[in-house]
Amino acid sequence: MKATQPDYPSFQDLLNDETVSVPDCLREDTRPIVENIALDVGRWTEQSFFDQEVEFLWPKVWQMVCRETALAKPGDYLVYDITRYSILLVCTDDHTIKAYHNSCLHRGRAIKSGKGRSRELRCPYHGFAWNLDGTFKEAFCQWEFEHENLEELSLPEVQVASWGGWVFINMDPEAPSFETYASILPDHFQRWRPEDRYVSLHIEKEIRCNWKAAMEAFIESYHAVQTHPQILSFTGGDNSQYDVWGDHVSRTITPQGVANPGQADRYSVIETVNDMLGEGGFDQAADLIGIKKDKLSSREAIGAVRKQQFRDCLNSDVLASATNSEMMDSILYLLFPNFSPWGGFHSQITYRHRPNGMDVNSCFMDIYFLDSFASGQERPPDATTIHLDADQPFSEAPEFGLLSAIFDQDATNLPEVQRGLKASQSRKVLSASYQELRIRHFHSTLDKYLDIKR
Repeated sequence: MKATQPDYPSFQDLLNDETVSVPDCLREDTRPIVENIALDVGRWTEQSFFDQEVEFLWPKVWQMVCRETALAKPGDYLVYDITRYSILLVCTDDHTIKAYHNSCLHRGRAIKSGKGRSRELRCPYHGFAWNLDGTFKEAFCQWEFEHENLEELSLPEVQVASWGGWVFINMDPEAPSFETYASILPDHFQRWRPEDRYVSLHIEKEIRCNWKAAMEAFIESYHAVQTHPQILSFTGGDNSQYDVWGDHVSRTITPQGVANPGQADRYSVIETVNDMLGEGGFDQAADLIGIKKDKLSSREAIGAVRKQQFRDCLNSDVLASATNSEMMDSILYLLFPNFSPWGGFHSQITYRHRPNGMDVNSCFMDIYFLDSFASGQERPPDATTIHLDADQPFSEAPEFGLLSAIFDQDATNLPEVQRGLKASQSRKVLSASYQELRIRHFHSTLDKYLDIKR
């Protein structure tokens, strides 16, 4: 018997209940159609495919390195490693961020590691030194190099861009500008201004799976019913909207404050609100709004409480114009290949997934929380990074709070995904037509970089 698709309300239907004007970026509904072809498991498991990414993907794409605040003062430097590449970023005397290939032009030693502050870029091996702007400074026994014009030996530069308080690099001198590459992303985030926030939490966790498998878990909500049953009373995963723009940008909007439609008959409005906000959340909302409890919708209630919670961090004009969606929903973008920022006025989460060196079976997941701070308050310092190895659950970071249980459910799945892919007899990975279209869109773009013809 053929399954029939239920007639669930869409995210756009939920927006119709908003009492303030809905921004255009949320009203965009691209209705993408992405060819649905099964993919070979080798994309995630084979070293030969990984090596193609090393050669043709990572040197060609714009990728996030850090926050601008990490390179705020002259001499601040930071090393960004991705697969076999190493990039040295530094803040120059005129507060410009520059990036160089992290390789001494004498004998090739990496010039810097980690992060710090220095008035020069000096190789620890033989002492060749460059100024912060990449121009040659000096070498010991310089007369030994009469056959070279050392004065012209500037460090090879890498393209740098800043957006939303983030720093990006691209190793390809012929790559399009960041603005062209990022498409609609900067315009959509004008309203939410991540540049005005600070990093309240940063977790870097090693996961034993291919970097793409980890990233893919966060660009679909299809897994929520099975993997995250504790959120179904207030997360409408089956109401999610999926969008794509060009090759490099996609989005999932997963409504919060509404029960998943497939399980909606199990939960009352009060249960939905209290499960999301905590016990007493519904009563608090009713008091704030001042209307009868039996007339209060779940999204209206949660939106009211969220606005109250953020009243000291968001100005009155923002609060007055903010939709309930912007105060609670998961509005999750992807800038190909691995930068995933949340939109909205609530705490903005940003994900980044990177290969662990040259290991096809291991990756790092970065989770940043960007929070607002009160008007007139000095920007708080960014949180120190919490490092978790592959055997440490997210729950070992108490700062993560209740979200750690959800992320641990994902982190438990992912090594088993990698194991299962390797064990696959069919050698094929299937994809849901709508709910997993962003995964197919990602791989379609990846194929273009790797020049793979299907």
